Amino acid sequence: MLFDQGLGDLFVVRVAGNVLDDHALASIEYAVEHLGAQLIVVLGHQRCGAVQAAKETIDSNAEAPAHINSLVTAIQPAVEATRGADVEATVKANIDNVVEGLRSSEPVLKKEVETGAINVVGAYYNLDTAAVSFTEKKKE
Repeated sequence: MLFDQGLGDLFVVRVAGNVLDDHALASIEYAVEHLGAQLIVVLGHQRCGAVQAAKETIDSNAEAPAHINSLVTAIQPAVEATRGADVEATVKANIDNVVEGLRSSEPVLKKEVETGAINVVGAYYNLDTAAVSFTEKKKE
């Protein structure tokens, strides 16, 4: 509904905190190689609970329980890069980190980005206004 598309028009991979793991990367590579996806949008959102939990866990020098710690570890670079800032700045830094991770992911995505076959962009969803703003311009 967010992008006014019908069922099956978008290939969506959802994971808390937009973290990248082998399963998420494999799903995205599948969409690119087998479904012809040409645009990958990393969509973070206002008041992201996963990012907030990562900030709180890291700031308190605690360890998150069970597998949630893997989310905290993946989001940690954004938390460290935005120390003292609000959660929204950390969400946006995390989006940028994931975009860069996708653009440099070998062997599939990096090659596709370099040849211009796909674009990887970041976007931020404001829950209050329902507006999506892109965090940077598409890579040309």
